[in-house]
Amino acid sequence: MQQIAGGVCAPKGFLAGAAMAEIKKAGKYDVGLIVSEVEAAVAGVFTTNRVKAAPVIYSKKVVEGGRAKGIVLNSGNANACTGEQGMADCLAMGQAAASVLGTGAELVAVASTGVIGVEMPMDKVLPGVKKAGEALSTQGAHAVALAMMTTDTFAKETAVEISLAGHQVRIGGVAKGSGMIHPNMATMLGFITTDARIDAGVLQEALQEAAAESFNMITVDGDTSTNDTLLILANGLAGNSPPVTGSDDLRQFKAALSQVCRELAKMIARDGEGATKFLEVEVGGAGSLGDARQAARGIAGSSLAKAAFYGEDANWGRIICALGYSIETFDPDRVDIFLGELQVSKAGAGLPFSEEEAKEILSRKDIKVRVELNLGDFRATAWGCDLSHEYVTINGSYRT
Repeated sequence: MQQIAGGVCAPKGFLAGAAMAEIKKAGKYDVGLIVSEVEAAVAGVFTTNRVKAAPVIYSKKVVEGGRAKGIVLNSGNANACTGEQGMADCLAMGQAAASVLGTGAELVAVASTGVIGVEMPMDKVLPGVKKAGEALSTQGAHAVALAMMTTDTFAKETAVEISLAGHQVRIGGVAKGSGMIHPNMATMLGFITTDARIDAGVLQEALQEAAAESFNMITVDGDTSTNDTLLILANGLAGNSPPVTGSDDLRQFKAALSQVCRELAKMIARDGEGATKFLEVEVGGAGSLGDARQAARGIAGSSLAKAAFYGEDANWGRIICALGYSIETFDPDRVDIFLGELQVSKAGAGLPFSEEEAKEILSRKDIKVRVELNLGDFRATAWGCDLSHEYVTINGSYRT
Protein backbone atom coordinates (compact mmCIF):
# COMPACT_ATOMS: atom_id res chain seq x y z
CA MET A 1 0.00 0.00 0.00
CA GLN A 2 1.44 3.34 -1.07
CA GLN A 3 0.37 6.80 0.06
CA ILE A 4 -0.27 9.09 -2.91
CA ALA A 5 -1.44 12.65 -3.57
CA GLY A 6 -4.67 13.75 -5.21
CA GLY A 7 -7.41 13.11 -2.64
CA VAL A 8 -10.72 12.18 -4.23
CA CYS A 9 -9.30 12.89 -7.70
CA ALA A 10 -6.46 10.37 -7.30
CA PRO A 11 -8.48 7.42 -8.69
CA LYS A 12 -9.02 7.25 -12.46
CA GLY A 13 -12.07 8.98 -13.87
CA PHE A 14 -12.90 11.34 -11.00
CA LEU A 15 -13.25 15.12 -11.17
CA ALA A 16 -14.01 17.71 -8.52
CA GLY A 17 -14.90 21.38 -8.47
CA ALA A 18 -15.95 24.02 -5.96
CA ALA A 19 -17.48 27.48 -5.90
CA MET A 20 -17.80 30.46 -3.57
CA ALA A 21 -21.57 30.93 -3.38
CA GLU A 22 -21.52 33.12 -0.24
CA ILE A 23 -23.55 30.69 1.86
CA LYS A 24 -20.71 31.20 4.30
CA LYS A 25 -18.60 34.36 4.40
CA ALA A 26 -17.55 35.85 1.10
CA GLY A 27 -14.26 34.55 -0.25
CA LYS A 28 -14.71 30.98 1.02
CA TYR A 29 -15.59 27.87 -0.96
CA ASP A 30 -18.95 26.48 0.17
CA VAL A 31 -20.41 24.43 -2.72
CA GLY A 32 -18.69 21.42 -4.25
CA LEU A 33 -19.07 18.56 -6.72
CA ILE A 34 -17.35 15.17 -6.81
CA VAL A 35 -18.01 13.42 -10.10
CA SER A 36 -17.25 10.11 -11.76
CA GLU A 37 -16.88 10.25 -15.53
CA VAL A 38 -18.87 7.00 -15.73
CA GLU A 39 -21.62 5.57 -13.55
CA ALA A 40 -20.25 4.05 -10.36
CA ALA A 41 -21.34 1.61 -7.69
CA VAL A 42 -22.31 3.53 -4.56
CA ALA A 43 -22.49 2.65 -0.88
CA GLY A 44 -23.11 4.73 2.20
CA VAL A 45 -23.68 4.87 5.92
CA PHE A 46 -25.59 7.60 7.68
CA THR A 47 -26.38 9.15 11.04
CA THR A 48 -28.26 7.12 13.63
CA ASN A 49 -29.74 10.33 15.06
CA ARG A 50 -33.53 10.08 14.77
CA VAL A 51 -33.48 13.69 13.58
CA LYS A 52 -32.24 13.33 10.00
CA ALA A 53 -31.49 16.22 7.66
CA ALA A 54 -33.16 16.30 4.23
CA PRO A 55 -29.90 15.37 2.41
CA VAL A 56 -29.54 12.24 4.56
CA ILE A 57 -33.05 11.06 3.66
CA TYR A 58 -32.44 11.89 -0.01
CA SER A 59 -29.01 10.29 -0.30
CA LYS A 60 -30.12 7.07 1.43
CA LYS A 61 -32.49 6.56 -1.51
CA VAL A 62 -29.61 7.12 -3.96
CA VAL A 63 -27.55 4.48 -2.14
CA GLU A 64 -30.48 2.05 -2.22
CA GLY A 65 -30.36 2.31 -6.02
CA GLY A 66 -26.78 1.03 -5.99
CA ARG A 67 -25.51 3.40 -8.72
CA ALA A 68 -24.40 7.04 -8.74
CA LYS A 69 -22.56 9.53 -10.92
CA GLY A 70 -21.70 12.22 -8.42
CA ILE A 71 -22.09 14.02 -5.11
CA VAL A 72 -23.13 17.64 -4.63
CA LEU A 73 -22.37 19.25 -1.28
CA ASN A 74 -22.48 22.52 0.58
CA SER A 75 -21.36 23.97 3.88
CA GLY A 76 -22.83 26.87 5.86
CA ASN A 77 -26.34 25.41 6.03
CA ALA A 78 -27.30 21.89 7.17
CA ASN A 79 -30.78 21.85 5.58
CA ALA A 80 -31.92 20.03 8.72
CA CYS A 81 -35.27 20.54 10.47
CA THR A 82 -36.52 22.51 7.47
CA GLY A 83 -39.68 20.51 6.73
CA GLU A 84 -41.15 20.02 3.28
CA GLN A 85 -39.28 23.03 1.95
CA GLY A 86 -36.01 21.40 2.97
CA MET A 87 -36.82 18.27 0.97
CA ALA A 88 -37.82 20.38 -2.03
CA ASP A 89 -34.58 22.36 -1.80
CA CYS A 90 -32.55 19.14 -1.52
CA LEU A 91 -34.23 17.77 -4.65
CA ALA A 92 -33.58 21.05 -6.49
CA MET A 93 -29.94 20.85 -5.49
CA GLY A 94 -29.69 17.28 -6.78
CA GLN A 95 -31.46 18.21 -10.02
CA ALA A 96 -29.14 21.19 -10.56
CA ALA A 97 -26.11 18.94 -10.18
CA ALA A 98 -27.65 16.29 -12.43
CA SER A 99 -28.20 18.93 -15.11
CA VAL A 100 -24.53 19.89 -14.92
CA LEU A 101 -23.52 16.23 -15.24
CA GLY A 102 -26.04 15.33 -17.91
CA THR A 103 -27.60 12.58 -15.83
CA GLY A 104 -30.67 11.88 -13.68
CA ALA A 105 -31.14 13.27 -10.18
CA GLU A 106 -31.46 9.70 -8.87
CA LEU A 107 -27.73 9.29 -9.64
CA VAL A 108 -26.58 12.29 -7.58
CA ALA A 109 -26.19 12.18 -3.79
CA VAL A 110 -26.62 15.38 -1.77
CA ALA A 111 -24.85 16.36 1.45
CA SER A 112 -25.02 19.51 3.56
CA THR A 113 -23.39 20.77 6.74
CA GLY A 114 -23.78 23.92 8.79
CA VAL A 115 -26.48 25.60 10.86
CA ILE A 116 -29.60 23.55 11.71
CA GLY A 117 -33.13 24.92 11.29
CA VAL A 118 -32.48 27.55 8.65
CA GLU A 119 -33.88 27.26 5.12
CA MET A 120 -31.38 26.91 2.30
CA PRO A 121 -30.56 30.14 0.43
CA MET A 122 -31.33 28.58 -2.93
CA ASP A 123 -30.70 31.86 -4.76
CA LYS A 124 -27.06 31.29 -3.80
CA VAL A 125 -26.92 27.49 -3.80
CA LEU A 126 -28.13 26.83 -7.34
CA PRO A 127 -25.77 29.30 -9.07
CA GLY A 128 -23.04 27.84 -6.84
CA VAL A 129 -23.72 24.34 -8.16
CA LYS A 130 -23.42 25.61 -11.73
CA LYS A 131 -20.13 27.39 -10.95
CA ALA A 132 -18.76 24.27 -9.25
CA GLY A 133 -19.63 22.33 -12.39
CA GLU A 134 -17.72 24.81 -14.51
CA ALA A 135 -14.70 24.30 -12.24
CA LEU A 136 -14.63 20.48 -12.51
CA SER A 137 -11.13 19.11 -13.08
CA THR A 138 -8.72 16.43 -11.93
CA GLN A 139 -7.09 19.13 -9.78
CA GLY A 140 -10.24 20.13 -7.89
CA ALA A 141 -10.00 17.83 -4.87
CA HIS A 142 -8.48 20.37 -2.49
CA ALA A 143 -11.03 23.05 -3.36
CA VAL A 144 -13.83 20.60 -2.51
CA ALA A 145 -12.10 19.77 0.78
CA LEU A 146 -12.16 23.50 1.58
CA ALA A 147 -15.80 23.81 0.50
CA MET A 148 -16.83 21.22 3.12
CA MET A 149 -15.30 23.03 6.07
CA THR A 150 -17.27 24.78 8.80
CA THR A 151 -15.31 25.20 12.06
CA ASP A 152 -12.54 22.94 10.71
CA THR A 153 -9.09 24.52 10.84
CA PHE A 154 -7.59 22.42 8.03
CA ALA A 155 -8.71 20.39 5.02
CA LYS A 156 -8.76 16.61 5.47
CA GLU A 157 -7.65 14.53 2.46
CA THR A 158 -5.77 11.31 1.79
CA ALA A 159 -5.29 8.67 -0.92
CA VAL A 160 -3.59 5.30 -1.34
CA GLU A 161 -2.68 2.94 -4.17
CA ILE A 162 -2.70 -0.86 -4.05
CA SER A 163 -2.31 -3.71 -6.54
CA LEU A 164 -5.22 -6.10 -7.06
CA ALA A 165 -4.35 -9.07 -9.30
CA GLY A 166 -1.92 -6.99 -11.33
CA HIS A 167 -4.13 -3.89 -11.60
CA GLN A 168 -3.29 -0.63 -9.86
CA VAL A 169 -6.27 0.46 -7.75
CA ARG A 170 -6.55 3.83 -6.05
CA ILE A 171 -8.73 4.97 -3.17
CA GLY A 172 -9.06 8.65 -2.28
CA GLY A 173 -10.94 10.34 0.52
CA VAL A 174 -11.99 13.68 1.94
CA ALA A 175 -13.81 14.49 5.18
CA LYS A 176 -14.91 17.38 7.32
CA GLY A 177 -15.60 17.49 11.01
CA SER A 178 -14.49 19.41 14.06
CA GLY A 179 -17.50 19.65 16.37
CA MET A 180 -20.74 17.68 16.84
CA ILE A 181 -18.61 14.56 16.43
CA HIS A 182 -19.71 11.38 18.15
CA PRO A 183 -20.85 9.31 15.18
CA ASN A 184 -22.59 5.98 15.28
CA MET A 185 -21.90 5.37 11.60
CA ALA A 186 -19.30 7.59 10.07
CA THR A 187 -18.49 11.24 10.45
CA MET A 188 -20.07 14.59 9.82
CA LEU A 189 -19.33 14.36 6.08
CA GLY A 190 -16.96 11.92 4.36
CA PHE A 191 -16.60 11.02 0.70
CA ILE A 192 -14.44 8.28 -0.77
CA THR A 193 -13.70 7.51 -4.40
CA THR A 194 -12.09 4.46 -5.95
CA ASP A 195 -11.45 3.19 -9.46
CA ALA A 196 -11.84 -0.40 -8.24
CA ARG A 197 -14.45 -2.56 -9.90
CA ILE A 198 -16.58 -3.96 -7.11
CA ASP A 199 -20.19 -5.01 -6.62
CA ALA A 200 -22.35 -2.49 -4.74
CA GLY A 201 -23.33 -5.06 -2.12
CA VAL A 202 -19.72 -6.02 -1.41
CA LEU A 203 -18.81 -2.31 -1.38
CA GLN A 204 -21.50 -1.62 1.22
CA GLU A 205 -20.15 -4.40 3.44
CA ALA A 206 -16.59 -3.10 3.11
CA LEU A 207 -17.62 0.48 3.91
CA GLN A 208 -19.58 -0.53 7.01
CA GLU A 209 -16.62 -2.54 8.32
CA ALA A 210 -14.21 0.34 7.66
CA ALA A 211 -16.51 2.86 9.33
CA ALA A 212 -16.91 0.66 12.40
CA GLU A 213 -13.18 0.75 13.17
CA SER A 214 -12.49 4.33 12.12
CA PHE A 215 -15.20 6.99 12.06
CA ASN A 216 -17.22 5.11 14.66
CA MET A 217 -14.19 5.22 16.98
CA ILE A 218 -13.80 8.99 17.21
CA THR A 219 -15.41 11.50 19.52
CA VAL A 220 -14.98 15.22 20.04
CA ASP A 221 -17.96 16.27 22.11
CA GLY A 222 -20.42 13.39 22.40
CA ASP A 223 -22.93 14.85 19.93
CA THR A 224 -24.11 12.77 16.97
CA SER A 225 -24.99 15.07 14.07
CA THR A 226 -28.25 15.20 12.12
CA ASN A 227 -26.23 15.17 8.88
CA ASP A 228 -23.58 12.45 9.30
CA THR A 229 -22.95 10.99 5.85
CA LEU A 230 -20.22 8.71 4.51
CA LEU A 231 -20.38 7.80 0.81
CA ILE A 232 -18.13 5.84 -1.52
CA LEU A 233 -18.19 5.74 -5.33
CA ALA A 234 -16.44 2.90 -7.20
CA ASN A 235 -16.32 3.41 -10.98
CA GLY A 236 -14.38 0.28 -12.04
CA LEU A 237 -11.93 2.07 -14.34
CA ALA A 238 -8.96 0.27 -12.79
CA GLY A 239 -10.07 -2.77 -14.79
CA ASN A 240 -9.66 -5.34 -12.02
CA SER A 241 -11.92 -8.36 -11.64
CA PRO A 242 -14.52 -7.66 -8.94
CA PRO A 243 -13.25 -9.06 -5.62
CA VAL A 244 -15.49 -11.71 -4.10
CA THR A 245 -16.23 -12.56 -0.50
CA GLY A 246 -13.34 -14.40 1.17
CA SER A 247 -10.77 -13.54 -1.53
CA ASP A 248 -7.31 -12.07 -0.94
CA ASP A 249 -8.23 -9.20 -3.28
CA LEU A 250 -11.19 -8.26 -1.10
CA ARG A 251 -9.07 -8.43 2.04
CA GLN A 252 -6.52 -6.10 0.43
CA PHE A 253 -9.23 -3.71 -0.71
CA LYS A 254 -10.81 -3.64 2.74
CA ALA A 255 -7.44 -3.00 4.37
CA ALA A 256 -6.78 -0.05 2.05
CA LEU A 257 -10.27 1.36 2.54
CA SER A 258 -9.90 1.07 6.31
CA GLN A 259 -6.56 2.84 6.12
CA VAL A 260 -8.12 5.77 4.26
CA CYS A 261 -11.00 5.94 6.74
CA ARG A 262 -8.70 5.75 9.78
CA GLU A 263 -6.49 8.57 8.52
CA LEU A 264 -9.47 10.81 7.87
CA ALA A 265 -11.03 9.92 11.23
CA LYS A 266 -7.84 10.77 13.09
CA MET A 267 -7.64 14.11 11.28
CA ILE A 268 -11.14 14.92 12.53
CA ALA A 269 -10.25 14.04 16.13
CA ARG A 270 -7.04 16.05 15.87
CA ASP A 271 -9.04 19.05 14.64
CA GLY A 272 -11.66 18.94 17.39
CA GLU A 273 -13.13 22.32 18.20
CA GLY A 274 -10.84 24.13 20.61
CA ALA A 275 -8.58 21.08 20.94
CA THR A 276 -5.01 21.47 22.15
CA LYS A 277 -4.22 17.74 22.36
CA PHE A 278 -4.90 14.63 20.24
CA LEU A 279 -5.84 11.53 22.26
CA GLU A 280 -5.38 7.90 21.26
CA VAL A 281 -7.05 5.45 23.64
CA GLU A 282 -6.21 1.77 23.27
CA VAL A 283 -8.09 -0.83 25.29
CA GLY A 284 -6.79 -4.41 25.30
CA GLY A 285 -7.60 -7.63 27.09
CA ALA A 286 -11.34 -7.25 26.57
CA GLY A 287 -13.75 -10.16 26.50
CA SER A 288 -15.25 -9.08 23.18
CA LEU A 289 -14.56 -6.64 20.35
CA GLY A 290 -17.73 -4.75 21.26
CA ASP A 291 -16.51 -4.28 24.83
CA ALA A 292 -13.10 -3.13 23.66
CA ARG A 293 -14.63 -0.54 21.34
CA GLN A 294 -17.16 0.66 23.91
CA ALA A 295 -14.48 1.00 26.59
CA ALA A 296 -12.10 2.93 24.34
CA ARG A 297 -14.85 5.28 23.20
CA GLY A 298 -16.06 5.71 26.76
CA ILE A 299 -12.67 6.94 27.92
CA ALA A 300 -12.09 9.13 24.86
CA GLY A 301 -15.53 10.68 25.34
CA SER A 302 -15.41 11.32 29.08
CA SER A 303 -15.72 15.06 29.70
CA LEU A 304 -13.88 14.74 33.00
CA ALA A 305 -11.02 12.76 31.48
CA LYS A 306 -10.82 15.18 28.54
CA ALA A 307 -10.69 18.14 30.92
CA ALA A 308 -7.91 16.46 32.92
CA PHE A 309 -5.87 15.98 29.74
CA TYR A 310 -6.35 19.66 28.91
CA GLY A 311 -5.09 20.57 32.38
CA GLU A 312 -2.23 18.02 32.11
CA ASP A 313 -3.42 16.34 35.29
CA ALA A 314 -2.61 12.61 35.62
CA ASN A 315 -6.01 11.88 37.15
CA TRP A 316 -6.26 8.22 36.16
CA GLY A 317 -9.30 7.77 38.41
CA ARG A 318 -11.38 9.45 35.72
CA ILE A 319 -10.24 6.80 33.24
CA ILE A 320 -11.27 3.83 35.37
CA CYS A 321 -14.50 5.62 36.24
CA ALA A 322 -15.33 5.93 32.53
CA LEU A 323 -14.67 2.22 32.11
CA GLY A 324 -17.16 1.44 34.86
CA TYR A 325 -20.09 3.03 33.04
CA SER A 326 -18.99 2.11 29.50
CA ILE A 327 -19.09 -1.70 29.66
CA GLU A 328 -20.74 -4.36 31.80
CA THR A 329 -18.09 -7.12 31.51
CA PHE A 330 -15.51 -5.45 33.67
CA ASP A 331 -13.47 -6.30 36.76
CA PRO A 332 -11.86 -3.15 38.21
CA ASP A 333 -9.42 -5.27 40.22
CA ARG A 334 -7.74 -6.47 37.02
CA VAL A 335 -7.31 -3.14 35.24
CA ASP A 336 -3.87 -1.72 34.38
CA ILE A 337 -3.60 1.87 33.10
CA PHE A 338 -0.74 3.55 31.24
CA LEU A 339 -0.29 7.20 30.29
CA GLY A 340 2.15 7.06 27.42
CA GLU A 341 4.95 4.78 28.59
CA LEU A 342 4.19 5.47 32.29
CA GLN A 343 2.11 2.94 34.24
CA VAL A 344 -0.06 4.74 36.79
CA SER A 345 -2.34 1.92 37.96
CA LYS A 346 -2.03 -1.84 38.37
CA ALA A 347 -4.78 -4.30 39.27
CA GLY A 348 -7.19 -1.44 39.86
CA ALA A 349 -5.00 0.38 42.37
CA GLY A 350 -2.69 3.36 42.06
CA LEU A 351 1.06 3.02 41.68
CA PRO A 352 3.66 5.48 42.94
CA PHE A 353 4.76 7.45 39.90
CA SER A 354 6.61 10.65 39.14
CA GLU A 355 4.20 13.57 38.77
CA GLU A 356 6.91 15.39 36.83
CA GLU A 357 7.19 12.53 34.31
CA ALA A 358 3.42 12.34 34.03
CA LYS A 359 3.26 16.11 33.47
CA GLU A 360 5.82 15.85 30.67
CA ILE A 361 3.80 13.11 28.94
CA LEU A 362 0.56 15.04 29.25
CA SER A 363 2.16 18.23 27.94
CA ARG A 364 2.68 16.59 24.54
CA LYS A 365 0.39 17.39 21.62
CA ASP A 366 -0.23 13.66 21.05
CA ILE A 367 -1.11 11.57 24.11
CA LYS A 368 -1.63 7.83 24.20
CA VAL A 369 -3.66 6.10 26.90
CA ARG A 370 -3.46 2.32 27.16
CA VAL A 371 -5.77 0.26 29.33
CA GLU A 372 -5.50 -3.49 29.84
CA LEU A 373 -8.66 -5.16 31.13
CA ASN A 374 -6.99 -8.58 31.45
CA LEU A 375 -10.21 -10.45 30.66
CA GLY A 376 -9.70 -11.67 27.08
CA ASP A 377 -7.91 -11.18 23.78
CA PHE A 378 -9.82 -8.37 22.07
CA ARG A 379 -8.37 -4.92 21.44
CA ALA A 380 -9.64 -1.62 19.99
CA THR A 381 -8.49 1.97 19.60
CA ALA A 382 -10.49 5.20 19.78
CA TRP A 383 -9.39 8.75 19.03
CA GLY A 384 -10.44 12.05 20.50
CA CYS A 385 -9.19 15.33 21.90
CA ASP A 386 -9.09 17.31 25.10
CA LEU A 387 -11.84 19.66 26.29
CA SER A 388 -10.72 23.26 26.42
CA HIS A 389 -12.17 26.68 27.29
CA GLU A 390 -12.08 27.44 23.56
CA TYR A 391 -14.63 24.68 22.82
CA VAL A 392 -17.22 26.56 24.90
CA THR A 393 -16.29 29.85 23.23
CA ILE A 394 -16.77 28.40 19.75
CA ASN A 395 -20.09 26.74 20.51
CA GLY A 396 -21.44 29.53 22.67
CA SER A 397 -21.72 31.71 19.57
CA TYR A 398 -21.91 29.22 16.67
CA ARG A 399 -24.89 30.89 14.96
CA THR A 400 -23.63 34.43 15.46
